[in-house]
Amino acid sequence: EINDFVWKGMNAVYLYKAEIPDLANNRFSSNSEYTDYLNSFSEPEELFESLIYQRETVDRFSWITDDYIALEQQLSGTFKSNGLEFNFYLKPGSTTSVFGIIRLVLNNSVASSLNLQRGQVFDAINGTALTASNFNSLLNQDTYTLNGTPEVADDTIISNSQSVTLTKQPYSENPVYLTDIFTINNENVGYLVYNGFISDYNTQLNAAFEQFVANNVQHLVLDLRYNPGGSVNTAALLGSMITGQFNGQVFSKLIYNPDLQQLNTDFNFSNSLPNGGGSINSLNLDKVYVLTTNRSASASEMIINSLKEYITVVQIGANTTGKSQASVTIYDSPDFSSNNVNPRHTYAMQPLVAISVNKNNGQVPSTGLVPTPGLELTESPSNFGFLGAINEPLLAAALADIDGTGRINYIPQETFTPLKDKVDYKPYEEGMYIDNTLVLPILKKLYLNQ
Repeated sequence: EINDFVWKGMNAVYLYKAEIPDLANNRFSSNSEYTDYLNSFSEPEELFESLIYQRETVDRFSWITDDYIALEQQLSGTFKSNGLEFNFYLKPGSTTSVFGIIRLVLNNSVASSLNLQRGQVFDAINGTALTASNFNSLLNQDTYTLNGTPEVADDTIISNSQSVTLTKQPYSENPVYLTDIFTINNENVGYLVYNGFISDYNTQLNAAFEQFVANNVQHLVLDLRYNPGGSVNTAALLGSMITGQFNGQVFSKLIYNPDLQQLNTDFNFSNSLPNGGGSINSLNLDKVYVLTTNRSASASEMIINSLKEYITVVQIGANTTGKSQASVTIYDSPDFSSNNVNPRHTYAMQPLVAISVNKNNGQVPSTGLVPTPGLELTESPSNFGFLGAINEPLLAAALADIDGTGRINYIPQETFTPLKDKVDYKPYEEGMYIDNTLVLPILKKLYLNQ
């Protein structure tokens, strides 16, 4: 039954359907052949993976879940967390020993109440030394104790007696993490750390720009270094807040598979929030600074890719993830919506369904967006700095460019080998998702004749 849902959902909407022979509309000559095919897969996940197009290079982002209730909470910004996000590196001279560094302490979280700070280092959990093979499992516990040292010193990581115990709790993250205003050459510079395109917080995002407008902000530094993406609609709204002079023009376009071309959608600049949410606060800028790392993905990349066709975008930091596809939540229901869902299971899918392009049909390369020449900066354990501090390397580079004092190209003296992690990995990370209601009208016509 669940396998039937998986195949039909992927057949209906998958972006790369034409590349997967098993998803062809004429793949099966009889119901019995189709049933035998479904029964050849022991788990829904196995069938789902068999239908993914070039998992390692092209479709790195489609996924399936057996708990759509948790999925819905995560897409709305609610998940279990102790409030910490980390980077992980091999210790100098080792191929197995690992240390972690706190890159972000979420506001109003367990970690913030314990006065933990960005840049603090640890190399053990519950007294067990971190290694390349155990650090993911050790950190993916609801309760654990960090053991370590406050900071990197002389390129060495020496554990000490400091420790702190944390327990994860249900947490709702306001992605508007930090706002500030600096004065450079008698002009006001707005600074916004924005950590996720979560549509439930559009009002809070607009309120941040209300503050910028009220203070006559003439330059903006948009910090997307840890923003994995999110809502396409919210990305278009943020683009409208940064500008304002392009109301009604195309911000971004979504292109679907050949069977769903009637779903192709333009997302336009707007001067109002959806659902009667009020007017958008716009800065009418013709230039914006965007701070990025390899964790800046999807809707974050859409901001850069789409705005650069209208205004000057100065990108500072490292290459972005490289994801231009969008996904949608597919449920086991007659029209794949969350209405009349099959009550016998809680599986849902988040397959890629469309490619995002800018107004001139340019898309984000799979290798990511490259920083502006001369502004390539890599975050390192020895130069993390505090977000919002004027000497934090990425922000300092933006302020120096605004000030006209010259560009900063900071190259760390040490070489730390970063590790890819799955610690507290959220399903929507590196994702760009579409409101299901945008897709349903066409799907209803195709599958319900409504």
